[in-house]
Amino acid sequence: MTKLEPHFSLEDSEDALVDADRPYVPGTAADVLRNRVFRTVFLGAFASNIGSWMQNAVLMGYAFTLTHSATYVGLIVFAQLGPLLLLSVVGGWVADVVDRRKLLIWVSVEQLVFSIALGFVVRSPNPSHVTIFLMVLAVGIGQALYAPAYSALLPSLVERESLAAAISLNSAQMNGSRVIGPAIGGLLLHAVGADWVFFGNAVTYLFVIAALLAVELPPPVGYDAASGRGLRQLTVGLRVARSDRVVGRSLVTVFVFSAFALTFVGQLSVVAEENFGIAADSAGYGLLYATFGVGAALGALSIGTVLARRSLSSLVCIGMLGYAVVLAVFAVLRTPPPAFPVAAVLGFFYFAMITSLSTALQERLDDSVRGRVMALWIMGFGGTVGLGNLVAGTVIDATSVTTVLLVNSVVALLLAWYADVRVPEGAPDLVVAPAD
Repeated sequence: MTKLEPHFSLEDSEDALVDADRPYVPGTAADVLRNRVFRTVFLGAFASNIGSWMQNAVLMGYAFTLTHSATYVGLIVFAQLGPLLLLSVVGGWVADVVDRRKLLIWVSVEQLVFSIALGFVVRSPNPSHVTIFLMVLAVGIGQALYAPAYSALLPSLVERESLAAAISLNSAQMNGSRVIGPAIGGLLLHAVGADWVFFGNAVTYLFVIAALLAVELPPPVGYDAASGRGLRQLTVGLRVARSDRVVGRSLVTVFVFSAFALTFVGQLSVVAEENFGIAADSAGYGLLYATFGVGAALGALSIGTVLARRSLSSLVCIGMLGYAVVLAVFAVLRTPPPAFPVAAVLGFFYFAMITSLSTALQERLDDSVRGRVMALWIMGFGGTVGLGNLVAGTVIDATSVTTVLLVNSVVALLLAWYADVRVPEGAPDLVVAPAD
């Protein structure tokens, strides 16, 4: 097994990247990938995420084709992401106090098992809508425990001066999987059916399991024997958010944005079929999802490369403004050809903004509280998307998907004013848990 050298601890680095304008160091991304532990975990997660997005995109299209109901699509999105809202604080606490490697392996196995079960359920010519919901919910629960542990893990594998590059690479990996997964899923859906797409996703969990078995990871640093493992530890993330302006505004922004400005991500199959005439079970739908992913991947990569000299606060504001304008354009389009490039630009602004916001947040955090604060981020980034889609699906069925997307655009416009994540003068370099 590969051992991680002690000097990779984030706490040991004095060169904290907390200034808004930070210079780009050429080769930083390459340096991060030369770290064998980071590279192994990174590539294993990439392969697994391809399978997850393959399943996610096909599942939303399959749900709409099965029922022609935006409300049911919203229920499925809630089953996928809702557990993040309810369980990620617990998952973040667990990520700070237990062996992250074992935790990530076990929850990956759980998701593998229920993805196989989902595949068998949809093989029926008349599958139970309730059983599909329950299988997706079980996978979502596993993801709610996996996400905060993985989010807290990656920054601990690199030196602080490489943190922005590591976060940018991870965002690019997540969005590269958004490109590859839906494209493969769309082709497989036509060739072999939804069941084999879900079986294929189950196989991809083996990649991240194998990667985690091949390395040893740094131990969590958040456990304090004096404070114990009680409810007080679960509230650390909230207390950190209240004590620091950047952390607090970052979390409020991601919660509001995900709940009220990100409906199209869960309802893209509805947008494709009702606004563009692209069937939700077609390869064209998979291509539309993949095009959005191309833009998202480029947006994420830009933050650690060509836009690295720009203020993170400015990037968040500009990204949010761009997202609001392009989303409004996307909402009123009615023909397929322009929908594809507009989806790519929308993805670019979305992930340039969200990567800048995540980087601004992570650069403020001490390792001892990272897992519990990032659990709140995961709640907002994923969990409230499910809650928002649960409500939006009903509203779409009562009005139209265009109406909902235009409201989302207005919310993003207001957030562009609120999301000022500049570090106040005199603030400490890193945020730790406030004293009781």
